[in-house]
Amino acid sequence: MSKARVVVVMGSDSDLPLMQAALDTLGKFGVAYQAEVMSAHRSPKVVAEFAESAAGRGIRVIIAGAGGAAHLAGVVAAHTVLPVIGVPIDSSPLEGVDALYATVQMPPGVPVATVGINSSSNAALLAVQILATADDGLRARLADHKVQLAEQTAEKSKRLRGRPAQEDTE
Repeated sequence: MSKARVVVVMGSDSDLPLMQAALDTLGKFGVAYQAEVMSAHRSPKVVAEFAESAAGRGIRVIIAGAGGAAHLAGVVAAHTVLPVIGVPIDSSPLEGVDALYATVQMPPGVPVATVGINSSSNAALLAVQILATADDGLRARLADHKVQLAEQTAEKSKRLRGRPAQEDTE
């Protein structure tokens, strides 16, 4: 059985540069993952078999990124009881809006958690949060991450306050 707890699937290898942020985020938190390319349209049987067997392989969360018609996350969700997080990808003349609608507008009974267009790092963070409900060490790393975010924001504000004030020109 694989040690991976999260699988990141994408509809095409051309999606990898965008989906790399998810892989990097999972790595940052020490979450074992695997990455796969599969297509809801070009290899539907592969997608169905993959999704149906994921839980038995120890997978706990699936992240699915796709552009255009973006049916990958929905097809995966139709074939598993695991949480599926969809990442709509900007890969068409509609700048990802088509992928967003295809990913978020699921029928009742087949949910897909959906993050913003091209937001694969947020998808990975959501996967980490899901895993952290049963992993105290991971939950502590998430808490540290939130503290770091707050500190970074405070530092940015401090730098901004240090700039000279602008006078009214009226």
